Amino acid sequence: MKNILELQDISFARDNKDILNHINLTIDTHKFIAITGPNGSGKSTLAKIIMGIQKPDSGKILFNGKDITNLDIDERARLGIGFAFQQPVTFKGITVRDMIELSAGEPISMAKVCDYLSDVGLCAKEYVNREVNARLSGGELKRIEIAMLEAKKSKLTIFDEPEAGIDLWSFNSLISVFEKLHDLTKGSIIVISHQEKILNIADEIVLLVDGKIADIGNKEKILPQLVSSRPKNCKLIHKEGI
Repeated sequence: MKNILELQDISFARDNKDILNHINLTIDTHKFIAITGPNGSGKSTLAKIIMGIQKPDSGKILFNGKDITNLDIDERARLGIGFAFQQPVTFKGITVRDMIELSAGEPISMAKVCDYLSDVGLCAKEYVNREVNARLSGGELKRIEIAMLEAKKSKLTIFDEPEAGIDLWSFNSLISVFEKLHDLTKGSIIVISHQEKILNIADEIVLLVDGKIADIGNKEKILPQLVSSRPKNCKLIHKEGI
């Protein structure tokens, strides 16, 4: 099937404020899609609606041709949708190896766990038996979360502003991790981001403004708009070294 995800006329409002307005979007199989736009344009809300964390007020969501609009988070995860939060959750008493095995859905060898950690740039010997707790840095937690998603082999993986709360070195390393994850899982990836380096590696960029899709296209089409027009408070983040 060419299309893995279809959003049909999705709308969402809270406190008498329209957050998403009649969103129609199709994501093809094995595509890296970046969704960008001004703060408050509905990007994170859209990501959460795809995952089932929030429910749309109207519209339909199709995943691999199946209507998942009324399915809960667990059901969507079992179908092959993965989600990475801006701030990864921590768990007292659960090790990195435990989390990777839980994501894989089956016992896996220590060698395979080490492979997943190596893929995200972590030394397996130092991390495999560590607890997934607040002693880990934001960058470490993000990498572990990505290793979990690689083990899960999701058909569709959603990252909500993965650059949030991590240091410069970790962010630069995450770019290559995303590229590798895309190749390894053979699934589609949606990343919510303002970061130019992330937008540059996307197959397609979706520009969201005031809860509506303002434009869709490759970086050659969309990036000049972000630099020149900057709809409302839309900022393209580009700093030296980032």
